[in-house]
Amino acid sequence: LMNEDIRIHSWPCSYYLDTGKQWVSGRLSLTPVAIKFVADKTGELLVNFHLSSISEIKKESSNLIFSSLTILEKNTKHWFSSLQPNRNVVFNILEHFWREQLLSSQGAGAEAAALQSTKGRELTGLLTGSQKRLEDTAKVLHYQGEQFDNIMRGLNKIEGDMDVADRLLTELESPSWWPFSSKLWKAPLESKPKETATVSDSKNQEGIIIRIPVIITHRTDSNVKPGKLTLFASGLEISDCNSQVIHRFESKDVDDIRVHTPYEISVRQRFIGKPDTSYRLLSAKMPEAIPILEMQFSKKMQFLEDALGFVGARKSPQVDLGTSIWQAATGLLGGVVQPSSPVGGKEGMDSEQVQLQKQEKISQEEAKELKQILKKLKGLALETEAELERQDEALDSITTSVDRATLNIDKQNRRIKKLT
Repeated sequence: LMNEDIRIHSWPCSYYLDTGKQWVSGRLSLTPVAIKFVADKTGELLVNFHLSSISEIKKESSNLIFSSLTILEKNTKHWFSSLQPNRNVVFNILEHFWREQLLSSQGAGAEAAALQSTKGRELTGLLTGSQKRLEDTAKVLHYQGEQFDNIMRGLNKIEGDMDVADRLLTELESPSWWPFSSKLWKAPLESKPKETATVSDSKNQEGIIIRIPVIITHRTDSNVKPGKLTLFASGLEISDCNSQVIHRFESKDVDDIRVHTPYEISVRQRFIGKPDTSYRLLSAKMPEAIPILEMQFSKKMQFLEDALGFVGARKSPQVDLGTSIWQAATGLLGGVVQPSSPVGGKEGMDSEQVQLQKQEKISQEEAKELKQILKKLKGLALETEAELERQDEALDSITTSVDRATLNIDKQNRRIKKLT
């Protein structure tokens, strides 16, 4: 589970203490679920309430302070001023996390029920998550396979061009006659626009893996603005609230992705002789996107200190996916299909123990659902394995074609030198 005490951001500011009728300087902090204010001088926690208890966040001005941020929590209005770097930044970030908390709390009833769910429901949740991750992996592999196919088409075209060049060189090496026309040179070039069209068509048809709302900071700008982050198999796209693209990074363009916290990342493309292209992205939904980014950019991901606890906590269950979850699934399903005899079979077993044993069992409906998920997972795993084998063969073919093309180029270079 995500650590609820992790600090997403904190800002120096002043808080109006109603009991003392004075402004107190300190730091306003945001965690995934709460807002806190600690006084600088005393270190006292003066404000601490849950995001779900907020009914309104507003930019306001009073007679004394012209630029303030107010948070209405239940029936209490909290005033904050002298916000650094500025009020807009703090407002945008707080409002983003508050709205996401409201959206997620709509399913609070279902979440509360899930806490008391049976082992079958827990297992269904785990396996559904595994299925989603495997589907995301399949999307990335499918796109990668398309790229290999494009490379193979390009290499086949190069081989065709090399054959034409070889024939032309042979004719050049024959001094007795000169049968050239410009058509021979133009023919191989005519297919280039068609090739480009097929690549752009495949990009237009490319599916979205995940899209999340984000707060965007460009380079070191102090201002932030809300927008969206979209992850594709071929890269990522940052857009504003009106879905206008701000920047698109192809996979090859990304030099590094830094994970500052589970909720904040920065994406950078480096250049020589001009400033880097860098965006810092903050989102309440970022923990859902980070595993996909890891899958696509594993060698380019850097987990900074505040994110290391998150990645450690998240990776351990993933490591167990291949063993403990599958063992639990088969074991629990086996218990439903072939229920073992009651333990001990004592008549004196009290009602609490009987109730506990009932809770540990899986209903027939849950077992049926689990079997369907396992069947899908097995199918996805087999498809992924087949695609990986196909790509492995494609890589071998690409390597062979490149080696052959290199040898041909060397031969033709030597022949051209003799002609000149």
